[in-house]
Amino acid sequence: MDQPLTVPPGRDIRLSDFDPDFHEGLSREDAEQETRRHCDKLDELAYRLFAEARRAVVVVLQGIDTSGKDGTIRMLASGISPQCLDVVSFKAPSAEELAHDFLWRVHTAIPSHGRIGIFNRSHYEDVIVVRVRKILPESVWRPRYAQINAFEKLLQDGGLTFVKCFLHISNSEQRQRLEERLRDPKKQWKLGPDDLEDRKRWDAFTAAYEEALSECNTEQAPWHVVPADKKWYRNLVVARLVRKTLERLDPRFPAFDSSLLGKLD
Repeated sequence: MDQPLTVPPGRDIRLSDFDPDFHEGLSREDAEQETRRHCDKLDELAYRLFAEARRAVVVVLQGIDTSGKDGTIRMLASGISPQCLDVVSFKAPSAEELAHDFLWRVHTAIPSHGRIGIFNRSHYEDVIVVRVRKILPESVWRPRYAQINAFEKLLQDGGLTFVKCFLHISNSEQRQRLEERLRDPKKQWKLGPDDLEDRKRWDAFTAAYEEALSECNTEQAPWHVVPADKKWYRNLVVARLVRKTLERLDPRFPAFDSSLLGKLD
């Protein structure tokens, strides 16, 4: 891979430095074959993590509308047994969620030890959307960067590993995908007035994401900027990242109690 996925902590992340159409020169067929191999391995690794039951993983998927969060979830779910997997979508907060601090709803969704969680959007909405749509003043959302970093460190100290993926698409690709949704009865339900209004806020969302990615890009929980104009390459990159993370954790089956041998009637 010639284009890096990460930027060292402490350096500003500029999305213009990343080509959303990058794909290593791979063909779609080759990329999809490699993705299937990673998914097969993910099933084994996830089962070992489940059996070990000492650590957990959360895959955070963020990105501008139509960047492919749902498709990425379907790909990962095709390779991980449901008994090992939790999927949570963070939409506009409910009245109950608004009655708590902004991280409360995320903390309650953290998977238990032994499981892999996938977040479709996340706590980063609370420094992105609230900023761009001017729901909260800067005096409220800006301190949240430090709060998020402290929150993620707390969870990491407790055995959680984050895989944070920003699905990076181009302005022209988003326009094409929105047009497809407008024409496709099976996808029209995904569109609402806010989606088309947010399209006009492309530059504001880009600036908000760049700052959030830069401020919350830590050694323990780095951000990965995933080229996502080509859905099949996006899937491959995320599958590689999750597999690499699980292989690094190297979960083990619990030791067998040999005293059980010979006790079966």
